[in-house]
Amino acid sequence: MNNNKDAKIIFMGTPEFSVPILGALINNYNVVAVVTQPDKKIGRKQILTAPPVKKIALANKLKVLQPEKIRDNSEFIQHLKALKPDLIVVAAYGFILPKELLDIPKFGAVNVHASLLPKYRGASPIQAALLNGEKETGVTIMLINEKMDEGHLLAQKAITITNDDNFKTLHDKLSILGAHLLIDTLPKYLSSQIKPQKQDDNRATYCKILTKKDGKIDWRKSALEIERQVRALNPWPGTWTTWQNKILKILEVEILNPQINCAESEIGKTFLTKQQALAINCKQGSLILKKLQPEGRKPMAAKEFLNGYQEIIGSILK
Repeated sequence: MNNNKDAKIIFMGTPEFSVPILGALINNYNVVAVVTQPDKKIGRKQILTAPPVKKIALANKLKVLQPEKIRDNSEFIQHLKALKPDLIVVAAYGFILPKELLDIPKFGAVNVHASLLPKYRGASPIQAALLNGEKETGVTIMLINEKMDEGHLLAQKAITITNDDNFKTLHDKLSILGAHLLIDTLPKYLSSQIKPQKQDDNRATYCKILTKKDGKIDWRKSALEIERQVRALNPWPGTWTTWQNKILKILEVEILNPQINCAESEIGKTFLTKQQALAINCKQGSLILKKLQPEGRKPMAAKEFLNGYQEIIGSILK
């Protein structure tokens, strides 16, 4: 390898977060293959859909591999060995890489992780930062070992989380930041100008794989907590409550009054503000419901929702 940019790289990633990172690698390095998860059936019509990473890889005429599993898959491992990669770059691939795969490239494997490690190791670091009201988060470029997000650190960069940030806006910022930081870091790493730093395991925190249940709103929480939940968990797993025994998705809210404590009998009760905005009582504080989606219907602004569902005023949501 006469030049860092001659490095043969295998990229492993799947969702939208990975797309700018793969794009940056394509523009700067020799990407010899892209590994992504298999196509999946999406939506009510269960249409077989390619991962976002596959689409950009095919558009750039790159070799695409979509193994059902990467552990105990000797055929897949031999395929990667035959490519003789110098480095594997991972960004939100979705599986933990086994040692036999990590041992293939000369320079091992690096990961682009959407938190300032060792904080928020795991599958949902962007949502966790929003849920916990963090003032900043960032991106880490790290070496991969056999454990979850525990490898040595190569580089980190922080950004501020604004009060208006939701999952989508923060996801997009971190994805682009990760692409820039990776391209800045790789030449230094490949030429041994960076000394990898061990993580402080005593400061480690973890975040889990999210499920539909995590989106259920508990109106006994504070308005501040619920507002964070709505910003963090849309579009997946979505935030929802029940009304008239049906799911009602709550897509956008605004804090109306963060401090007032509510009587037990009034928690979850909807009302109209003086400005005729639809609002709801939480255990502490109240929220304006700005965008909702009734079960089986399209998302709609609260004003449109009220045109068809006036009877919600004064109801208790559960």
